[in-house]
Amino acid sequence: MEITSLIEEGVEGDVPSPEWLRKVVEQTLVLEGASPSAEVSLLIAGQDRVHGLNRTFLGEDRPTDVLSFPMLSAAGDQAGFVSPPDGLVHLGEVIISFPQAVIQAAEHRHSARREIAVLTIHGVLHLLGYDHDVPEAERVMKVRERQILEKIQDS
Repeated sequence: MEITSLIEEGVEGDVPSPEWLRKVVEQTLVLEGASPSAEVSLLIAGQDRVHGLNRTFLGEDRPTDVLSFPMLSAAGDQAGFVSPPDGLVHLGEVIISFPQAVIQAAEHRHSARREIAVLTIHGVLHLLGYDHDVPEAERVMKVRERQILEKIQDS
């Protein structure tokens, strides 16, 4: 698996290491049975960056915690993109607002690290086709998030 994790310059605080972030993505992909040739990019960013992306790409002029930009269509192909010849299955990108994660961690009374794990799992599940647009789909996604989080914490 090819997993890129980056931390935006200027993001301050107790940000988990890129290695830890890659591990959370990788474990989520493995637990979901994703292809060993899967590729995911993860960015931990500031609130302004995530707010701007939310406004530009989703038409939502507000801060948010996590954005997912899947490269695969519902049919599992590259959603109209030309597949590069590297053999990787480019799943997409997950972008997390570190400041929003810190706020939500305080609201949920757990660590920012745990909140980032939850948001990372959530974002990767979106790349794999999960959604929460209707109540039943939301329930399924939340259950799967909890299951994966428990397994990651146990390892």
